[in-house]
Amino acid sequence: MSHHYEVVLSCFLRDDTPGEVLDALRWHLGLADERPAGLDPEDHEYRMLAPDPESRQPGGDFAALRLQGRGFTADGPQEAWGLFSRNLWLDDMMGDLATLLDLIAPHVREPGHGGHVREEFDTEPHAITFRDGTYGPLTF
Repeated sequence: MSHHYEVVLSCFLRDDTPGEVLDALRWHLGLADERPAGLDPEDHEYRMLAPDPESRQPGGDFAALRLQGRGFTADGPQEAWGLFSRNLWLDDMMGDLATLLDLIAPHVREPGHGGHVREEFDTEPHAITFRDGTYGPLTF
């Protein structure tokens, strides 16, 4: 019997995030129709973050990547790319999480919490953390 995991990603990306990375994320989120040319189809076989319209999660799956306000500084208003996704993954897919985090981690704006993984019937999530261009150990 398969296990299902709620996978949540929530982070801001740096201003210098390459367009190729943003395009790859848009494709993974289901926000772009075509797989970007530079995205290796062997490593990125399917859209890992696209919402499933038939998701059995309460409230369903969700995916967003948007430029949003982050407050004001002496230089004026600040903006950053906000990434948020909530999906239900089968245990067979969990090995692909590292591929996705490898894509995101070098571009995360602020170290710390970046989401979580939770087996659908567990009460305690396992945090995804980002620091120094990489991500913390995944335990689930």
